[in-house]
Amino acid sequence: MRVCVLTDKPDHPLLAAVASVLTGAEHRVTFLDPDAGTGSPPRPEAADDLADVYLLKAHTPRALALARSLEGLGARVVNSAAATELCQDRSRIAAVAEGAGLPMPRTRTLDALSEALHGPELPQNGYPFMVKSRHSRRADLVARVDGPAGLRSLAAEWSDEPVVLQEFVANSGWDHKLWVIAGEVFAAVRPAPVGAPPDGVRPAPLVRDLPRDWTRLALRTGDVFGLDVYGVDLLDREGAPVVVDINAFPGIRGPKGAPGALAALALRRPGPRPARMTGDGLAHLGGPDPAVSSGPRTR
Repeated sequence: MRVCVLTDKPDHPLLAAVASVLTGAEHRVTFLDPDAGTGSPPRPEAADDLADVYLLKAHTPRALALARSLEGLGARVVNSAAATELCQDRSRIAAVAEGAGLPMPRTRTLDALSEALHGPELPQNGYPFMVKSRHSRRADLVARVDGPAGLRSLAAEWSDEPVVLQEFVANSGWDHKLWVIAGEVFAAVRPAPVGAPPDGVRPAPLVRDLPRDWTRLALRTGDVFGLDVYGVDLLDREGAPVVVDINAFPGIRGPKGAPGALAALALRRPGPRPARMTGDGLAHLGGPDPAVSSGPRTR
């Protein structure tokens, strides 16, 4: 089987591990950087030249354009170009989540952050609130604003940035990160990007008995957004989970079973499985790691 990974970071630990699993099982793995060179990224000229599956790790406009063209030739792309593009727009994420009844902070969209300095553009509850770049990308804007002075300072630096303003969800400073690969849920605790604990403070202990409504919410999020590989950041608001971020094909680091789950997804598309827990230092809430076929396959 031929697997092509669309990424500019082939040495990412997850991707390198997946490639090792697949090549060890006599499958062929190649990497393609959609942003290398100039002009349109290279693509197969005919359906017979397609890989069996493309893993869309890159999220840039050129990567999305390539993924759409591959889909037009009949290729299987994980995640789809449409689902990946949706998750790059925090305004659209909020609208889709609201329409589906997913719990997310109330969100307001501005064409430029400077608009928040004029008129009733702040979230309903006022300060503090979160400001995030509307379009998710590396080194984008994610900040907490505690008052008018902070808003003016931020607007001076990011004046023309399209943003979303979100109500602030009080939290402990730790994100519960749930990563989902084809219905298998892995969980870990990471410092929140805003309000993280001081340096030297040990991470909060892993929640090994993650409530079922949290895992159900993570799986439903994937169904709503049409994702096979994704991350959901959750905060605890008075005992109930709140989705504060959704990422298509995030950089999953840590879970021991993740490479095997992603390799299996590349080879086949399993359905959701019953939840379980592992003792590898991270919560693993999906079914057992699926076996990867060891036999070669040709098209």
